[in-house]
Amino acid sequence: MSKTIQAVRGMNDCLPSETNIWQMVESVLRRVASNYGFAEIRMPIVESTALFKRSIGEVTDIVEKEMYTFDDRNGDSLTLRPEGTAPCVRAANQNGLLYNQEQRLWYMGPMFRHERPQKGRYRQFHQFGLEAFGIATPDIDAEVISLTARLWKELGINEHVTLELNSLGSNEERAEYRDALVAFLTEREEQLDEDSKRRMLTNPLRVLDSKNPAVQEALVGAPRLSDYFGEESKEHFAQVCRRLDSLGIEYELNDKLVRGLDYYNRTVFEWVTSSLGAQGTICAGGRYDGLVEQLGGKSTPGFGFALGIERLVLMLTSLEKVNNVRPQVDAYFIMLGDSVELSAYQLAEQWRDAVPDCRLQNHCGGGNMKKQMKRADKSGAQVAIILGENELQEQKVTIKYLRGQNEQESLAFDQVPNLLEKLI
Repeated sequence: MSKTIQAVRGMNDCLPSETNIWQMVESVLRRVASNYGFAEIRMPIVESTALFKRSIGEVTDIVEKEMYTFDDRNGDSLTLRPEGTAPCVRAANQNGLLYNQEQRLWYMGPMFRHERPQKGRYRQFHQFGLEAFGIATPDIDAEVISLTARLWKELGINEHVTLELNSLGSNEERAEYRDALVAFLTEREEQLDEDSKRRMLTNPLRVLDSKNPAVQEALVGAPRLSDYFGEESKEHFAQVCRRLDSLGIEYELNDKLVRGLDYYNRTVFEWVTSSLGAQGTICAGGRYDGLVEQLGGKSTPGFGFALGIERLVLMLTSLEKVNNVRPQVDAYFIMLGDSVELSAYQLAEQWRDAVPDCRLQNHCGGGNMKKQMKRADKSGAQVAIILGENELQEQKVTIKYLRGQNEQESLAFDQVPNLLEKLI
């Protein structure tokens, strides 16, 4: 007997018992993005490796350790996309969507990073991302953050998430601050762990968000990035905060929030939660005004975010926010006797024509009433529609409610669509 082939480590199946939760989450994401005027864009999952080295930064953990990179048969270096912003910029720029234009785009799909699989974090994971191009003013920063706040409200988790907010200033201001921070860290190098020592030379701002308590102690008294801001950066961030205040969106200022990608400037944000155990990020993003030009396009401001769908589904499940998720099947059609089968299939098609959004499943494979009722219950359907020889003669069906306390009833064939409408 040959060995059973298993899924690749960190790349998980999503089973039918879970997909209805995913569909609900995806539906909310699509609807809210559309409500704010964002349109869907779809990019390939394989891109040129240079795209991510130039955008994310060659000395980031993603590029150094986590990317799935390979040479194709032509010798070109290709990478399974580890994030969506750079491919979105590439696609929009390549197709002439950016120069002297405003674009509001969203995307959803699999990303790939070779990191240690853990609860809610996989090597193939799924992200929803959203990008706004061509708007340099702080109103779009606040607009996008308010969109994320609406997502949590729609999903019923707004009381379980906290918004953290910071500004990274301009690229020039950050470069000046970087020099001061490196000088500060160099004086305390013996207090840093090996990871922070390496980052001090390559990406020193990442030392600020180290989770090592000893490193955090060494950072006491470190220079603050905001002290290097000019008036323009200060006013931009103040305008973002004022708009969020006016919308009643609460936030915490976190001057150690720097984000892990090189292309961010000015406003950055994260939504964090403690509902998954240790505090974790479920959504993050910010402004990246230099990225389009960095990737070969004309200078175009941008602002966006990404969220991990696996972690969001895990959070909804742990908080028991999925009890009202629509089942895979709304109604299950039971047929008793060979003589009713052809009529039953005809009726089912008529009802599907009348109520196309209803999920009506016909019983297949034969069997007695007990067997069919067992299948109906297992399907998750709200009702069983029963057609036997007596019902066929009377042009009626028997409705048995599988959830709740409703009494069994009889309905004429032409009344069934009204029932199915109520199940949706």
